[in-house]
Amino acid sequence: MKRVVSATEFKAKCLAYLDEIEQRGGPITVTRRGRAVAVLGPAKKTPWKSPRNSWSKRARIVGDIVNTDTSKLWDAVRQK
Repeated sequence: MKRVVSATEFKAKCLAYLDEIEQRGGPITVTRRGRAVAVLGPAKKTPWKSPRNSWSKRARIVGDIVNTDTSKLWDAVRQK
């Protein structure tokens, strides 16, 4: 069942309506002067993905990243 509430009522009971949406799952239409101005519904549930896994397919380590001599690179930067 679709629920319709005024903006004034929604402002006064906002957290209660958010709890209701979370539990019931149905949308709530907020009206101002009899016109619908917003429809609030539950957020889509998406599985959590580790950022580490997403970068593992995009980045590639080339060479030795621990024992690298960067002194030549820093010398070139200092000379500019």
